[in-house]
Amino acid sequence: AARRDFYWLRSFIAGGVAGCCAKTTTAPLDRVKILLQAHNHHYKHLGVFSTLRAVPKKEGYLGLYKGNGAMMIRIFPYGAIQFMAFDQYKKVIKKQLGISGHVHRLMAGSMAGITAVICTYPLDMVRVRLAFQVKGEHKYMGIIHAFKMIYTKEGGFSGFYRGLMPTVVGMAPYAGFSFFTFGTLKSIGLAQAPNLLGRPSLDNPDVLVLKTHVNLLCGGIAGAIAQTISYPLDVTRRRMQLGAVLPDSEKCLTMVQTLKYVYQQHGIRRGLYRGLSLNYIRCIPSQAVAFTTYELMKQFLHLN
Repeated sequence: AARRDFYWLRSFIAGGVAGCCAKTTTAPLDRVKILLQAHNHHYKHLGVFSTLRAVPKKEGYLGLYKGNGAMMIRIFPYGAIQFMAFDQYKKVIKKQLGISGHVHRLMAGSMAGITAVICTYPLDMVRVRLAFQVKGEHKYMGIIHAFKMIYTKEGGFSGFYRGLMPTVVGMAPYAGFSFFTFGTLKSIGLAQAPNLLGRPSLDNPDVLVLKTHVNLLCGGIAGAIAQTISYPLDVTRRRMQLGAVLPDSEKCLTMVQTLKYVYQQHGIRRGLYRGLSLNYIRCIPSQAVAFTTYELMKQFLHLN
């Protein structure tokens, strides 16, 4: 039993470390994405690369990492809960429902994503508020101050859960498809070309794992497909989370209102999909690093 208890802890650490490595790699792109998605008035005429250049000029290089502290505090439990829950849900679905193969991966992936989001949502809210601030116009002094302000000014606890609906609706296809695509590519790859793509796991020679570069590639493809499907909901979530900070917040109270408003105001490419190209650049290395770190940590902590 002791080994099993520690298995939980080890799997928690593996997921957490994977998440933190992935996010720090792409933090500057994350900040720019939030500024663009919600049309921050300082940067709204700029494109992706010009914003990446403008932020350090206006706010110094650390400006690119604004909100990253809150992100780390959120992403460790988020990554940990997601990877851990994924393993647990997979077992439950297999045992209780007798479903296996790709479908149980899709279901478990979605459920794990939703669980992780609900547990860490208030931190995401705070991070977005911090990342949207521009130097010289600070409304929130830091993580704790932001928590207090949102709690007192925006209706207590429920203030932290604005935009949860589009997040959950978007999370199901996003997490589902990324685990599904990754798992499918992995099993097809290992079945078709085990010698070319696979190698024995370091902690269990009977288990085949993908070579690192193949892992990166599969993680990247998985991320890109999942992103495209759920991106408009991501834009919706950001707008709703920023709520009171945006001038047009009363038009963005519900998910459907927000989707309609963004579509009418800015159209598809400049509205619902604004910042998507950046998201590919951001998401592909981030997903790839996450899946690869997780697979490495799994061997390092003997989880296979």
